[in-house]
Amino acid sequence: MKKIFSVLIIAALLSGVIAAKSEAKNLSVVATIFPIYDWVREIAGEKADLTLLLDNGVDLHSYQPTVDDMVKISTCDIFIYVGGESDEWVENALKNSTNKNQIAVNLLDLLGSSVKHEEIVEGMQHEHEHEHEAELDEHVWLSLRNAMKICEKISEILSSVAPENQEIYSLNTQIYLEKLARLDEEYKSVIEKAERKVFLFGDRFPFRYLADDYGLKYYAAFSGCSAETEASFETVIFLAKKTDELNLPCVLTIENPKHKIAQTIVNSTGEKNQRVLSLNSMQSATLNDVKNGENYLSIMKKNLETLKIALN
Repeated sequence: MKKIFSVLIIAALLSGVIAAKSEAKNLSVVATIFPIYDWVREIAGEKADLTLLLDNGVDLHSYQPTVDDMVKISTCDIFIYVGGESDEWVENALKNSTNKNQIAVNLLDLLGSSVKHEEIVEGMQHEHEHEHEAELDEHVWLSLRNAMKICEKISEILSSVAPENQEIYSLNTQIYLEKLARLDEEYKSVIEKAERKVFLFGDRFPFRYLADDYGLKYYAAFSGCSAETEASFETVIFLAKKTDELNLPCVLTIENPKHKIAQTIVNSTGEKNQRVLSLNSMQSATLNDVKNGENYLSIMKKNLETLKIALN
């Protein structure tokens, strides 16, 4: 009887250990925007439970967290956000965190001196009442070189929280960094061979990091974080004249179904036959895009194909 009792106790203990292991949770990571979500997905694979907050097509600049979003942020192990003016709500969200071991990652802080300020270029419409120092340009994810730096840091942070998965994170990161580097080389090659090194945006311009990476000049209706949606007559005419002067084949916009300003610029040119094409800033990308096979690299590759047209 004693032997049977001992066997039963051991069996019970073993089943308890097995149950505990089966209940062990993956690292929970909450990302505000699609690029961050996709980077973590590439690095962590199945070794993290991922949540994308901006998953309903809402633009980063107009997003406000729901109660459900606040709960997700409060309980996660790692929270990764951009950290610009659009993320001013984050401070209050983090104050209410119930996970005392939580790590919050601010991309602008992480990149430090690589972060640029919003830029006003010739002809660009801007809010004259805001004469104070320009805000930081939030759109750091649109630089492949920034993406490489960020992914290395994310990998380090994941490994520090879940060291048992360090080998997996490191290997995945190495593979992904090579893909980013190859695409960076493709961008360099395409732009070096291009007929022109300038393009024009009839919209907000969140691509300053990308333009600076490859020595491109640009003209645009508004800066990247501008809240303005209607361009003045002066702005439209300036951009139309630039399109004529530089003999540009197209006017670019960010991803959205309405290209009213870009089309007005085209209609104001001499030829009136330029194409209106989009570069995807990924500010409104969702999990539906993931289901349809999109990811950070595929979108950046499509952007390169659009740039080929714009620069030739």
